[in-house]
Amino acid sequence: MAGQGRRRSGSARVDDGAQRRRAPRRDNEGLIPVLAEVTREIENAVRRPPARPAVRAKFQVVALLVREERARVMADAALTSAKRTQELKRLDGVATLLAKIAARDTSLLALLAEDARVSDSARALKATMMRAAGMEPPEEPEPEPVTAPAPSTEKRVIPQSVIQRQRANPFLAPDFEAAAERTAARARRLAGWELLEPLFRSFEYAATGAPACMDLPDGRLVSAPLGRELMPHQAQVVAATTRGHRTFLLADEPGLGKTAQALLAAQAADAFPLLVVVPNVVKTNWAHEVGMWTPSRRATVVHGDGERVDAFADVVIVNYELLDRHVGWLGDLGFRGMVVDEAHFIKNKGSQRSQHVLALSERIRTRTPRALLMALTGTPLINDIEDFRAIWQYLGWIDDEKPLGKLMTALEETGLTPADPGFYAAARTAVISMGIVRRRKADVVADIPARRVADLPVELDGAVGRSIRASEAALARRLVERYRAALAARRDDVVVDGVDLDLARRVAAGELKDSSSKAGGENVFTMVRRIGQAKAGLAADYAAQLARNVGKVVFFAKHVDVMDQAEQTFADRGIGYASIRGDQTPRVREKNIKAFTEDPDVHIAVCSLMAAGVGLNLQVASNLVLAELSWTDAEQTQAIDRIHRIGQSEPVTAWRIIAAQTIDAKIAELIDSKSGLAARALDGAAEEDGESSTDVQLEALVSLLTDALAAEGVS
Repeated sequence: MAGQGRRRSGSARVDDGAQRRRAPRRDNEGLIPVLAEVTREIENAVRRPPARPAVRAKFQVVALLVREERARVMADAALTSAKRTQELKRLDGVATLLAKIAARDTSLLALLAEDARVSDSARALKATMMRAAGMEPPEEPEPEPVTAPAPSTEKRVIPQSVIQRQRANPFLAPDFEAAAERTAARARRLAGWELLEPLFRSFEYAATGAPACMDLPDGRLVSAPLGRELMPHQAQVVAATTRGHRTFLLADEPGLGKTAQALLAAQAADAFPLLVVVPNVVKTNWAHEVGMWTPSRRATVVHGDGERVDAFADVVIVNYELLDRHVGWLGDLGFRGMVVDEAHFIKNKGSQRSQHVLALSERIRTRTPRALLMALTGTPLINDIEDFRAIWQYLGWIDDEKPLGKLMTALEETGLTPADPGFYAAARTAVISMGIVRRRKADVVADIPARRVADLPVELDGAVGRSIRASEAALARRLVERYRAALAARRDDVVVDGVDLDLARRVAAGELKDSSSKAGGENVFTMVRRIGQAKAGLAADYAAQLARNVGKVVFFAKHVDVMDQAEQTFADRGIGYASIRGDQTPRVREKNIKAFTEDPDVHIAVCSLMAAGVGLNLQVASNLVLAELSWTDAEQTQAIDRIHRIGQSEPVTAWRIIAAQTIDAKIAELIDSKSGLAARALDGAAEEDGESSTDVQLEALVSLLTDALAAEGVS
């Protein structure tokens, strides 16, 4: 006992001594030591990516407190100059460590933006850290309800076609199902409980390791339009819609056909007119897909002030950036369904585009409670579990304060409260049953081909697009003039009904020879290059979206300036990339390849089609973007084979960016037709020498000429 007493006494003496030594400096008191300790925890955690939501919340809170403490120290008149300098130096040490952490995981930088949302859990953590430092946290003001601001009179437009539609049909058809659906579920046993936060946390605390996916019916009875094939996993969503399900968070990985599922679901639900809100880069593709999957429906795309909008169309497609200008008439058109593509774009409820989307969905639900509402995204969560909030609210599952309708009913039926151990698992199941559908490529690998090329048509807007189309028209006129001159100069008595294809090929060959030999002037080569430059930003934008959704992506381009523009886009967005070009030394090239294949922070490999099209193994990715078209299928195939090779465990998708309404689309069609010839030649089924780049160039000019002649009435 005496020995123990002496040890306790000795221990006390050591502690007292430590306190006496610390007393003058107080370095281990106050907020800064707490911040330093938590920052070291974050540093250790980010060494094992990806950073969990709790780690991200800690990072954001520490950064906020460093900012606030710096402002407090600078404004504290009671501090001596030396003390102020000392405190600022200690804060700089914490800030430097935060910067190093952000350099390791660049996605953390988004949490430092001025408009970054601070979740309820982050606010609670902030209060806990302040109390640990002996500080009293300030009372948080009540959040103001989010309402969509009405666009200013200067911005709001009403296209003439919309006015004509309103005059033709001044009264919207009544929805007799509305009355039965308007009665909201009332909380009885759960009255008084905070439910939203437990609902969000249920996806963190009750995660099973498997993708979250509702039970889906057998889709074998679902039919696709004539000439189209629907994959089994796609048919299941359509079958669920046919059975009456009306809200979906469709979170399938890219490449699994979410667009087709949404359009066929709208067909099954008779959800027309349908509003589709999309990123600008896929706007034209959506119109193309409407024609493919719902050929009886007419689509219209909103551009600029909407001068070309067809308000009588079945599907209205608008990009996020134009909502501010068109939200007024869109809210009054009487839509019976709404699809939001890349729905993670609305995760920040404070942003104007999110508020417009929520306001439009609210208006649709108010009038048509059984409206079809679909949110499409491969990444429903970007930074935090609460990224779900805006999407769930768009779908009508929750409002700002509580669960709504069927979700509240389902929670009541569990017989549990957030205080019960089984609540989180039951709550997660209830939310998933509302319509969360998540399938990975690996889950449906038997449904999809091992390798496929998916065309993504884009529209070249503005002055650049007009210039390219004008140059193409001028080239077509020149070909027609040469053809007519050659026809007039013929001395034989041959009479050809319609277009003389043999003469057309000779004219095209002459144009091709002149284009190759002349350094200046507009020709097919300069025009195709200009199209590639005009597509660069759109292609990079789509690659960035893919990288956010699926991780590693390979980006191929032919020209250095297109690669430069893409890399600038990725740098501006904080997306790590590696560059593989022809002017690199073998050492630099190998270093960049290793960075892409091994560094989790490098998401995109920007590759030269000529320099990186052979000899590389980039199968760490299963998605590839072809920003510019090659002149041969062989070149295109070589690029795709950088990721589609032995050892690749996932189906490969090559996304080919096509400039709609230009010669780009014809070149893509010709490349595909030549691939069939090459395959037959290799299989020995025909005596073919394979394709050449000249074949495609020549046929593209012939097509341009014959189309121009047909437009003049020559057939």
